[in-house]
Amino acid sequence: MELTEEMQQRSEPAVWPQLTLARGRQTSLVEQIVCEVSQLIRQHHLPLGSKMPSVRQFAKCNAVSTFTVVESYERLIALGMLSSRRGSGYFVSKPAGMPVPLPHPVTPATIDALSPDLYSGVSSALPVGSGWLPPEWYGDDVLLDALRQAMRIPTQRLRGYGHPAGFPGLRQHLARHLTQQLFQVDTEQVLLTNGATHAFDLILRTLCKPGDTVLVENPGYSNLLSLIRHHGCIPVGIQRSEHGLDLDGLMEKALLHQPKIMFVNTVLQNPLGTSLTQAQAHRLLALAEQFDFWLVEDDIYRELCTRPEPSLAAMDGLRRVIRVGSFSKVLSPTLRVGSLCASRSLIDELLRIKMLSGLTTSEINERAVLHAISSTLYRRMLEKLKRQLDSSRTEALRLLQEAGLTALAEPRGGMFISAGWPDSELTAQEISTLARQAGFLMAPADFFCLQETAYPWFRFNIAHCSSLQLLTFLRRISDRASHGSVSGKESLRP
Repeated sequence: MELTEEMQQRSEPAVWPQLTLARGRQTSLVEQIVCEVSQLIRQHHLPLGSKMPSVRQFAKCNAVSTFTVVESYERLIALGMLSSRRGSGYFVSKPAGMPVPLPHPVTPATIDALSPDLYSGVSSALPVGSGWLPPEWYGDDVLLDALRQAMRIPTQRLRGYGHPAGFPGLRQHLARHLTQQLFQVDTEQVLLTNGATHAFDLILRTLCKPGDTVLVENPGYSNLLSLIRHHGCIPVGIQRSEHGLDLDGLMEKALLHQPKIMFVNTVLQNPLGTSLTQAQAHRLLALAEQFDFWLVEDDIYRELCTRPEPSLAAMDGLRRVIRVGSFSKVLSPTLRVGSLCASRSLIDELLRIKMLSGLTTSEINERAVLHAISSTLYRRMLEKLKRQLDSSRTEALRLLQEAGLTALAEPRGGMFISAGWPDSELTAQEISTLARQAGFLMAPADFFCLQETAYPWFRFNIAHCSSLQLLTFLRRISDRASHGSVSGKESLRP
């Protein structure tokens, strides 16, 4: 938008407000300047066309170096907040409240992340990309005994709905366990759900309205992306890599989109298997405080950790963090028992929405979980499972590498490895289709990403990576990627 010199002079503020900057904060001076100037623009204190102070004026007024001001102005230009005019200075170029264009989501053409084949367990195809371990990895004793104990529920309990917040015994156990292991929490701050996805749904119903921006990890949990869109909210991706979250990118997107919530896997992230460092977790909490958005900590993989890892809920004390837990990964996805931990003021509204959308959860399932995790065999089973995961993960990484794939990151634990072909001439969807014809259900990058990826990669469940048929198939894909020597779909079948 072109402004005349008269308009520019008229729009220049008579007195430039001094910013509140602190050199002791975790965020840099540049980040603080970018944040405060953006807020002034959004709050209409600096309307479209307002002339900014010169670099020297700004530096003098706020007692910072000219280099800091130049970098801040360049960041604001990159964000679309300011524009520069040779010989004239810097001007506000983004009106307050102006919507920011968002990337178009990628919709898989042939294979859906919510395909019943991936969840039903009735398909004859090998579930290479599934999100759970085979039953034989756990052992039957703990779960079967717990189910038998749960079925002894008093007859009078079968004639009611159960406690709205969930079975009190399990809630009390979770509160004690979390207090001992991570952070102080009362039983009244624990709400039981039908798994983690149900918890995410309750949070979105309670805190968001259509049109709100929700930050997610990219790549991240596939079902969550679909759920956010279903509620009419706008998912905005924050890049997650082997080095953690792109926190500089998070700050820029928080400035632009004013998010309501961010969902994050602190520990053993799905699909990369990495964990945030303590420093990254601290800065993430500082950004949530700075930009006033909720953090939902998807903490369902913590029980599979072999070393101490940071906890956002413990660091924050449930002030703006909501912790989501689940027993699907350590017991059985069939039980469908999850949990929410939140502040007392929020938990009451979450409970109301739970009742509104589905009344109560299954007391029989919750009793079974309590019997299982209270068993003396449970800890032994869990330690055995973690040892098996560690040894299988090392072997799976080696086998995938030998088959010609490159891992996106080296997992710190858990059950997933994400790997692909940087030089493949095939797309992820083409490989997925060929895999399905060969008897494998794959989980392509499209399931986990908001934008199209640079090359095809997949999430692999380490429990299935030793299949000779799968490895033969992957080698043939690698041969085609490297040499273009495979032609036709038939030759890709084992």
